[in-house]
Amino acid sequence: MTRIDKAQSPSGRIVILTGAGISKESGLETFRDPGGIWSRVRIEDVATPEAFTRDPERVHGFYNARRQGLLSDNVRPNAAHLALARLESEWPGEVLLVTQNIDDLHERAGSRNLIHMHGELLRALCLHCRGVEVWRDDMALDSVCPTCGRAGGLRVNVVWFGEMPFEMERIYQALAGCDLFISIGTSGNVYPAAGFVAEVRGTGRGATVELNLEPSEGHSHFTESHYGPASEIVPIFVETLLQERT
Repeated sequence: MTRIDKAQSPSGRIVILTGAGISKESGLETFRDPGGIWSRVRIEDVATPEAFTRDPERVHGFYNARRQGLLSDNVRPNAAHLALARLESEWPGEVLLVTQNIDDLHERAGSRNLIHMHGELLRALCLHCRGVEVWRDDMALDSVCPTCGRAGGLRVNVVWFGEMPFEMERIYQALAGCDLFISIGTSGNVYPAAGFVAEVRGTGRGATVELNLEPSEGHSHFTESHYGPASEIVPIFVETLLQERT
């Protein structure tokens, strides 16, 4: 398992990237796997600004179904989510969790220093006032913005294709200064996240670890890899990391 040199890196700053593979074991559908959502629904129809302009009711319906699934009783954080929350709590340095997932399973598990780079399914963005509010119900054309009180301007606060992911400046600053980068449950083919490992390798200071069900497209860029279900390998990795730190 990875060791961080205490003399070289006293702060032990960790950046973790998570993708759909960590939430799949909690009962959520993935998007890009064989049989995943994008194999049944065209991106152009539900996940672009143009799609929302063309057919907002269809887009609302698509994300209403995703929201209902996320809030169902059988979807809950798994052992991998809980292990990452434990790492944030017990690690003496900073742990920043950057997720590509739009679910709230990391929050439910207890993670707090968290960036949703692709947005959040349980938040609404108002196109009238740009306000962002928690939203757990279905969304429709006549839904009223809690911030400005106007109807007809709400959309799910997720990053659609053609839009810029959130908080990229903060993410790149963290990558430039991290001592350990861990990628969990990602395919390695969605940018800019797929390029994060190269950013860390380019600094010449950070160790890079892939924890995945199988090798990602960028697996050769990692200095260490462990493969298997996230709910099994992530807790083991976190336990070992915490033991080595003491």
